[in-house]
Amino acid sequence: MVTPEALQSEPISDPSRWASLQRRLQERNAAKAFAIFREHGVEPILIKGLAAAVNYPSTVFRSSVDMDLAVAAKDFPAAQKLLLGLDKDGLAIDLHRELRHLDTLEWKELFQRSVVIETADGTYRTLCPEDHLRILCVHWLTDGGSNRDRLWDIYYAIEKRPGNFDWDRFLNTVSPKRSRWLICTIGLAHKYLGLDLADTPIKAEASDLPPWLIKTVEQEWQKTEHDRPLETVLEDKGMLLQQIRSRFKPNPIWATVQMEGDFDARTRVFYQFGLFFYRIPSSIRRVAGEIRHRNT
Repeated sequence: MVTPEALQSEPISDPSRWASLQRRLQERNAAKAFAIFREHGVEPILIKGLAAAVNYPSTVFRSSVDMDLAVAAKDFPAAQKLLLGLDKDGLAIDLHRELRHLDTLEWKELFQRSVVIETADGTYRTLCPEDHLRILCVHWLTDGGSNRDRLWDIYYAIEKRPGNFDWDRFLNTVSPKRSRWLICTIGLAHKYLGLDLADTPIKAEASDLPPWLIKTVEQEWQKTEHDRPLETVLEDKGMLLQQIRSRFKPNPIWATVQMEGDFDARTRVFYQFGLFFYRIPSSIRRVAGEIRHRNT
């Protein structure tokens, strides 16, 4: 039987076999993390990463730097304390206090509809397909549409959706503005990745993409340098100035989503203006904190 240990014990030239072993390793780590959290009375939900990878073909590996786990607000302090021990176990985890800006549904409702996935090494919990696709779309937008490769998460989530996929739950449990965000994101997967929407109820609307959205993603995909946290570039004056200048005109996709804006509004200026001032206090706190840390 092939095991994840084979990843380190022998070279692997077969892409399909390599992808299978990598995914098995991800599943083992997820089951291990969930077992530890459960021992302390915390039940997380896995989002993105492996939760998106399960929709990919067996020959394609969807990599992830860390494991995204969301927990109930009441469990967040306890979960934070567990992270140190998980780091020692080699588990890199990005912990979320519920889903914050990624969704507007109540955590209780999301949890009730979540599903438990069984693996050879244990179990882990994910959102139901409709809720997770909504998270994947909004998360992709919060990156300003800059990561073209991650658009495949949406592609495969639609392509591999179950036969009883509930489009009403996916679209109509959030505001009309957010529903439009979701449809446009799927529309981009249709336009640029060839996603077939013929048997979906959103085919026509997903093909009607705002020109500003198309222009923005194409510009983002041409960039060689994207926004970085200011506190990470303090020692590079040239990069620091470049990053500060970019803040004066924020990515219009990101600005619209952060300001809960309308994709079909006539202009992005007000959303960008609002985001610029919204970010100032948090940027100052992070930069000041980094300076204090370096001076201690």
